[in-house]
Amino acid sequence: MKRDWKKHTSTIIFVAFVLVILFVPAAKAKLIQGLMEIGLFKPDLAEDKKVINADLSAIKFKDAKGNILSLADLKGKIVFLNFWATWCPPCLAEMPSINKFYEQYKNDEEVVFLMIDADSDFPKAQAYLNRKSYKFKVYTFASNIPKNIFSGSLPTTIVFDKKGRIAMNGVGAANYASKEFLTFIKKLKDLKD
Repeated sequence: MKRDWKKHTSTIIFVAFVLVILFVPAAKAKLIQGLMEIGLFKPDLAEDKKVINADLSAIKFKDAKGNILSLADLKGKIVFLNFWATWCPPCLAEMPSINKFYEQYKNDEEVVFLMIDADSDFPKAQAYLNRKSYKFKVYTFASNIPKNIFSGSLPTTIVFDKKGRIAMNGVGAANYASKEFLTFIKKLKDLKD
């Protein structure tokens, strides 16, 4: 009987690990973070800029105080737009890299961060950010969002260039503190209007 237990110990440990990854969002986020650090999750930085067939002034977000911000108000700036939720493990996994990116550019008036809580639950989102000591501001939807900008998949990250064109549209977790991504942002900043 003792031999059977020892024989199956590794199987039991493996099954327990899989169950933890499946049912504990923080554990899944940690696993994805580790995979990001070894380079498996990278932002898609294709060079083609997409023109949006939407009125940017109609795309609006609001902060916890009810202040409304339109994408059109941000023309002339690089906009990092991230749709996320506190229950989404890939969203949580990419947050440390977004925070590192934010810390490098938080005082740069040419780069704007819009972290959109897809659940529209400011207290829950802010509590998560506070717990992790992330300083970026949380927004939620104040208008309908065209499907070519956000189809509902989380996380989704869009980077707009200074002319309001989509410079990057990524679905899924990615490392936004990577050297490649920071070089991409620098190139966008160096582009003349």
